[in-house]
Amino acid sequence: MPQGRPERVPADGLTTRQRRHRPLLIVHTGQMKGKSTAAFGLALRAWTAGLPIGVFQFVKSAKWRVGEENAFRALGEVHERTGQGAPVAWHKMGEGWSWIQRGGEADHAADALEGWRQIQRDLAAQRYGLYVLDEFTYPMKWGWVDVDEVVATLADRPGFQHVVITGRDADPRLVAAADLVAELTKVKHPMDAGQKGQKGIEW
Repeated sequence: MPQGRPERVPADGLTTRQRRHRPLLIVHTGQMKGKSTAAFGLALRAWTAGLPIGVFQFVKSAKWRVGEENAFRALGEVHERTGQGAPVAWHKMGEGWSWIQRGGEADHAADALEGWRQIQRDLAAQRYGLYVLDEFTYPMKWGWVDVDEVVATLADRPGFQHVVITGRDADPRLVAAADLVAELTKVKHPMDAGQKGQKGIEW
């Protein structure tokens, strides 16, 4: 296993083992594609390690079945049959793609807020080992969910629960609270040459 060496060791009184086994808040942001893809790759590792997975997919329509959802539902079935890996739960909140504003915005806001309330309940119950809050930066950006409340809830979460949040324009308060922040920057994209998204790559 790769052995990363930290640039500095904080004077926090923790042993190396204690510091290694500390739950993380992770943010994948930036303008380029791949934020959710990276989060689901992380979820694959967590599933293999036996951590129950809770996916909360915001903004994207419940009518869309993305490839990752099919794969993780299948992994959940594998766990049920064989005991291998861990349980998987997949939840969808809100409707419509993040770059399309549709009518009935108040309903989407209410759905997003209820999704966040469910996450709060699950965190309090320590239901999952890894939470993927996909596209969750948008409800915060649009004012549907209070950023300060999110930061406070995640800072006070009990037990051993990793959380990864994806989406563009992560709020600076969320970035400051996170343990790991990755910003995906575009160098090139097929859409620059007029090519639309395709199955197996974008969804």
